[in-house]
Amino acid sequence: MSEQTPVSPPEGERTDTEEQTTETTGQPGDGTTTNDTVSTGAESVVAALEQAGAETLFGVQGGAIMPVYDALYDSEELTHITMAHEQGASHAADAYGIVSGKPGVCLATSGPGATNLVTGLADANMDSDPVIALTGQVPTNFVGNDAFQETDTVGVTQPVTKHSYFAADADTVGTEVGEAFALADEGRQGPTLVDLPKDVTQGETDAFPGTPETPDTYNPPTEADADAVDSAAAALAEAERPVILAGGGVIKADASDELRQFAKEYEIPVITTMPGIGSFPEDHELSLEWAGMHGTGYANMAITNTDCMLAIGTRFDDRLTGGVETFAPDAELIHVDIDPAEISKNIEADHPLIGDAKHVLRQLDDAMAVAYEALDTSPEAYAEWREQCQEWKAEYEMEYDMPEDEPLKPQYVVERYSELADDDAIVTTGVGQHQMWASQFWTFTEPRTWVSSHGLGTMGYGVPSAIGAKIAAPDKEVVCFDGDGSFLMTVQELSVAVREDLDITYVVLNNEAVGMVRQWQDGFYEGRRMASEYPWIPQFDMLAEAFGARGFRLEDPEEVDEVIEKARSYDGPAVIDAIIDPAENVYPMVPSGGDNGLFALNGDQLGDL
Repeated sequence: MSEQTPVSPPEGERTDTEEQTTETTGQPGDGTTTNDTVSTGAESVVAALEQAGAETLFGVQGGAIMPVYDALYDSEELTHITMAHEQGASHAADAYGIVSGKPGVCLATSGPGATNLVTGLADANMDSDPVIALTGQVPTNFVGNDAFQETDTVGVTQPVTKHSYFAADADTVGTEVGEAFALADEGRQGPTLVDLPKDVTQGETDAFPGTPETPDTYNPPTEADADAVDSAAAALAEAERPVILAGGGVIKADASDELRQFAKEYEIPVITTMPGIGSFPEDHELSLEWAGMHGTGYANMAITNTDCMLAIGTRFDDRLTGGVETFAPDAELIHVDIDPAEISKNIEADHPLIGDAKHVLRQLDDAMAVAYEALDTSPEAYAEWREQCQEWKAEYEMEYDMPEDEPLKPQYVVERYSELADDDAIVTTGVGQHQMWASQFWTFTEPRTWVSSHGLGTMGYGVPSAIGAKIAAPDKEVVCFDGDGSFLMTVQELSVAVREDLDITYVVLNNEAVGMVRQWQDGFYEGRRMASEYPWIPQFDMLAEAFGARGFRLEDPEEVDEVIEKARSYDGPAVIDAIIDPAENVYPMVPSGGDNGLFALNGDQLGDL
């Protein structure tokens, strides 16, 4: 996914004494500006964002980016949210992009401001999330001279963006920002960055940017080759044990409706990847939920026994596949992806279909009707297979023990919240055991309601991502499940949720440990718990109150519903410090590199694998 052009480093200075408050510069726009004149490069940057239809920006002010912020002062189209840390800005923009479907925008100054964005950009790159980052830079004549707060931002970010630009001219900077915005959104979505030297943003220009367009050389495919589609449809129609594997690309392409229609029409069981959660309703009888290391036993059994897999918008990462030699060993693989680089990268595709998921699913639908007629078959041919999948669902049901004399179980907290919350509530998470419990025990029925860090696995993603999600969907309920370790990494962003008066509930599943690390140490390192347990941590309910949020402490299983409802009813950010059983681990579990069909349902079984 790399389309970068190396450039020299840049610079900028961060003014930490600047007041860190939100500047509301206007109401969300519709992609048109109130005037069509600019006088500086910075004004051209702002005009380009307005032309692109951007609405909300997340950032931290500073010296080298200050001309852009000054130009934002007069914008009637853009709203700026000042974050507590640049990493928080990048994660908020990332979540905004996931929920809204269009690029989120983050800003930072040069040097440490820009480098603090890198984790968020790498995260967005791994998960193909649309983000555009604008970074300040030292004046061009200082570049390469080790000026104050100079960093080679383009060089640093090239490996983790679709493209990183170094703006060299006030007359073209607006066009470059527009192109970066379009590129982040088109084809396989992902992050882009424009590095903005201060002399360029302060430079004079009357060049008003046009409608954002991708480069002429960038032409992502839309429809797959017709013959390849026919061949894939024939393979699927001839199968006896077909499954659909829906990845995050289904959601990125807004193809959830097409997926649902296709699966239901042909009555094919549906498995999702973790990024694909919500693409197919988990309460539907065809749903086997998500597969992989901590996926459901029935999803992993279906993958292991299928004879034909239609995989859509997935890169087959190692947490999904386990050992590639044992992944779907008997399956004929149909792989739909907009990025040719993903085809046969990890798992060999028998039928590569390169194109946009929405369009390719429509092509397949048409071709399946022809294939069914030619073979004189129907979805009834899969009836025995569907029955087998239902048997696996009963045999490997997602369950947990909850004895009366043991501490609160995290699964119960998630399960009860899912029952009490709105059907279209958005769930964000940090990374760790809490992330797995949230994805396992919440019932997802809609796309763009699951917001998490998958490929990079970024602890600290939860708190700022909930802010970005809520800004993108202000009328929807937003809950963030976090772990004590992950929460501590970006807890400062709680100040932003309070300042912006955002109605978000944070649930900290608190086991006083970096739980997933501890689980691995117990399972694979003979219980040597080095640096995975906290001898002391804050009381998060009290910490929330110090930030100006409402804090709740939860320990008694009988109080779960009451505390959740109190937090939900509070009109503003609330934090539930849920003191959970420290001995609880995440199961099912497939050991790293293992066979998906050989999963452990408890610690004893894990030791036998």
